[in-house]
Amino acid sequence: MSSSIPATRSRRTFPGIGAVTWEHPADRAALQTLRAVPGAEEVIKKILALVGGERGIRLLFQGNAVRVGPEQYPRIWTLHTEVCTTFDWDTVPELYVSQTPFVNAGAYGIDEPFIVLNSSAIELLNDDEVRVLLSHEMGHVLSGHSLYRTIAAILALVSLGALPALAGIALLPVKLAFLEWSRKAELSSDRAGLLGSQDILSTQRVFMKLAGGGRGEQFVGQLNVDAFIAQANEYATTNEGLDIVYKVLATLGLTHPMSTVRAGELQAWVASGDYERIVRGEYIHRGAETRDRPLRDDLSAAGRHYAAGARDVASQVADAAKKAAERVGDAFRQSQKS
Repeated sequence: MSSSIPATRSRRTFPGIGAVTWEHPADRAALQTLRAVPGAEEVIKKILALVGGERGIRLLFQGNAVRVGPEQYPRIWTLHTEVCTTFDWDTVPELYVSQTPFVNAGAYGIDEPFIVLNSSAIELLNDDEVRVLLSHEMGHVLSGHSLYRTIAAILALVSLGALPALAGIALLPVKLAFLEWSRKAELSSDRAGLLGSQDILSTQRVFMKLAGGGRGEQFVGQLNVDAFIAQANEYATTNEGLDIVYKVLATLGLTHPMSTVRAGELQAWVASGDYERIVRGEYIHRGAETRDRPLRDDLSAAGRHYAAGARDVASQVADAAKKAAERVGDAFRQSQKS
């Protein structure tokens, strides 16, 4: 990380912005689906009881992480307060740095969410990229994701059999529902990451570094964002044969979408013009969210999103089946000639 925060261009602030402004159409719908899964609420209550609720979760980091402030990681603290100003959020969430070898960050808690940056993320990312990461986590805070993100993280990390207090609950459907929602919530917060930084290049660099970045001089000048976006497009359009099935199976146990998927989703959001409209000041304000965009509209938008995806998948499967049938027919005709 650089020794001081570089001079940056002025970023637009968003007075009173509501989180629904940037939320992905599948995010809130996936959350409603999760809440409807039998046993989900019971799982939440029992896990919170096991870890001691919000106080227990917070104590884990108070006891074994560094709390960021004006005298601890002052550069990161400055970035953090800048992000809160950008989103017009008066309450600056507590921020911790945890000694962890995996590049990640998280927003945890219930009534008073707090943010944790893994130390490896600080080593890997420059100041502009750390601002993206902090903005992403603020997106989780403002969207009220922290409780469900905490439960999803625990379910992803702990073996289902290691939680005897949850005996008698059909845990696999609950776990899969939590992880599905978690992946959709990441897409929402990726948009917040861009809004907080207002730097598309740095935002896409974060995805690229999460996918395959490294530390040391040997990585300097060796990564190219344009090539990574081309790779993201290639992944999105590679759907031969069983590719679609493989993609689904590869993501079922993940709390985050694939890095290339995140890059492609964000690029599509920018291309839609929604990002520029928000930067111009066209967004939903807090307090008007339910009135201006009721949940049924989110469910309708999510339905269209999933339906479009389903149509694409159906078309791709049909094309793959047609090609396979043509290959079999060609092979049969060749055998008849020989």
